[in-house]
Amino acid sequence: MSAGGAFGGNRGLRPVPPEKGVFPLDHLHECDLEKKDYLACLKSTGFQSEKCRQFSKKYLECRMERNLMAKQDMSELGFRNVDKAYTSPDTNSQLESPPNEQKENKIAV
Repeated sequence: MSAGGAFGGNRGLRPVPPEKGVFPLDHLHECDLEKKDYLACLKSTGFQSEKCRQFSKKYLECRMERNLMAKQDMSELGFRNVDKAYTSPDTNSQLESPPNEQKENKIAV
């Protein structure tokens, strides 16, 4: 047997957790709805994640609100103001214009 044990084990080095990517699991299922919406969107778009960014954002916001991950500005997580795509609650795959743009289009007609 080696000094590290049969399977490598502790070799005297203290593990250092990564800065990002590890956060508490959602044992109480507080963000299940957001997670399911995101996964449903991925399935319906053939796993094209860029088409599901609004669901990803909602899921991350839910986790931050419930202290399941560190609170960060969404721009630090890859979301900018140009990512404002809204989805109808009835059909997850249809993108709509933001509410303000719809009002502007009606006035201009």
